[in-house]
Amino acid sequence: MKLVQSFLEESAVRAPNKLALICGEQRLTYAGIEAMANRLAQAFLANGVQRGDRVLLFLPNAVEMVVGIFATLKANAVFVPVNHSTKPDKLRFVAQDCRAAALLTWQRQAKTAVSLQKSIPSLQTIVIAGDEAPEGCLTFAEIQETFVAERPSCHNIDQDLACLIYTSGSTGEPKGVMSAHSNVVFAASSIISYLQNQPDDIVLNVLPLSFDYGLYQLLMTFKFGGTLVLERSFAYPAQILKRIVAEKVTGFPLVPTIAAILLQLDLSPYDFTSLRYLTNTAAALSPSRITALQEKFPQATLYSMYGLTETKRTLYLPPEQLAVRSGSVGIPIPGTEAWVEDEAGNRLGPNEIGELVIRGSHVMRGYWERPEQSAARFRPGAIPGERLCYSGDLFRVDSEDFFYFIGRKDDIIKSRGEKVAPKEIETVLSSLSGVVETAVIGIPDPVLGEAIKAFVVQKNGTLTKRDVLRHCRQHLEDFMVPQQIEFHAELPKSSNGKIVKKELK
Repeated sequence: MKLVQSFLEESAVRAPNKLALICGEQRLTYAGIEAMANRLAQAFLANGVQRGDRVLLFLPNAVEMVVGIFATLKANAVFVPVNHSTKPDKLRFVAQDCRAAALLTWQRQAKTAVSLQKSIPSLQTIVIAGDEAPEGCLTFAEIQETFVAERPSCHNIDQDLACLIYTSGSTGEPKGVMSAHSNVVFAASSIISYLQNQPDDIVLNVLPLSFDYGLYQLLMTFKFGGTLVLERSFAYPAQILKRIVAEKVTGFPLVPTIAAILLQLDLSPYDFTSLRYLTNTAAALSPSRITALQEKFPQATLYSMYGLTETKRTLYLPPEQLAVRSGSVGIPIPGTEAWVEDEAGNRLGPNEIGELVIRGSHVMRGYWERPEQSAARFRPGAIPGERLCYSGDLFRVDSEDFFYFIGRKDDIIKSRGEKVAPKEIETVLSSLSGVVETAVIGIPDPVLGEAIKAFVVQKNGTLTKRDVLRHCRQHLEDFMVPQQIEFHAELPKSSNGKIVKKELK
């Protein structure tokens, strides 16, 4: 039976003096982080945190965030990571929804923390990551000076919850995805196996630890005993690229927006020979972007992947298949199964389009206190008691069982009586020279039902609407050619780097 905190604890026993975390100017060993996490866990327990309580972690990527994750688990509690840019109303919603017992946040949010405590009865303990704190709150520094570094007693088993990760709320109010220790351990182990991670890997993470893709960079690295280079964001690309070179980074996780920025830069001054692999998820990369990335980073292996918070990771494309089927997001991750169903629940054959269904130990426990939404997404499987995840995404599978993402069920545009997948149009637009990013939506139209509207970010401002339409007519069926084209300097993004189409609508 493995628990998530064992990732840190076992690495601290195996290699106590190994460099575990590089964050800004701070460089911490496994033994150092283990001691800090034990002290914070002792403080949580001494201040009333009990088994199964939820601890809100409202911090940017920082040492305190890393320590807070493992300290919460060591206190037999459940960590709830919240993006540091989250506005007070949403933070309050999450804190009330999960009935948080404790909050770890940074000094600049101290007033917000005190305000939350006054209105949320369950919230009894506040720890401030700084040197000063309001009356009644603890400081992280004080805890590290006064509490012992002894590991607390462990009472959880792998069926207990490890974390609640709240979805972005793009389809409604945020929902907390319940991840048991067993789910996290399985998912991390499966991904490590196909990435072939080793203790000498040095992984760069610019993604928020509140985002499951960013969070798993930490969890996986500590599990295989590597080194994590933790950055606040990708806001200053040149600084990040210098960091890759200086720290001899071997693994670099991307999302499409980061890839788009990289492809606009001159990378010739940088020595990237240390880079062993790149990964991409959050949204699929177009084949043209994959080719361009391979040209920019010829020495690195590229892993194109697909996942959703409800299963962590679902599919990955073995790198040797990129040249053969670059439009695919691959096969099920090791130890899992996936297929495509129609609306009547029938499994579909090759190249038929239907909803992706996922089976395996990475299928999460459901949504926190949302039985109806849980029942819709997590449905019974063939074996009594098992749950399958119905992804809400449309896929097709080729004759050799490789999966291709078509689009979200609720994104499909119905125009001229035809069903149009925005992803197919976006892929064509991305292949046009000069296009940096694009998004396609449907807008109401009295004649067409929905008209197709494309938003385009271009590199140098030389493209015209006529250029874009000509390219679309050359590569798309008539009913898929956009009726409207808009050029923008940038597209609205979530804190995780995903394009937010609802804002475009």
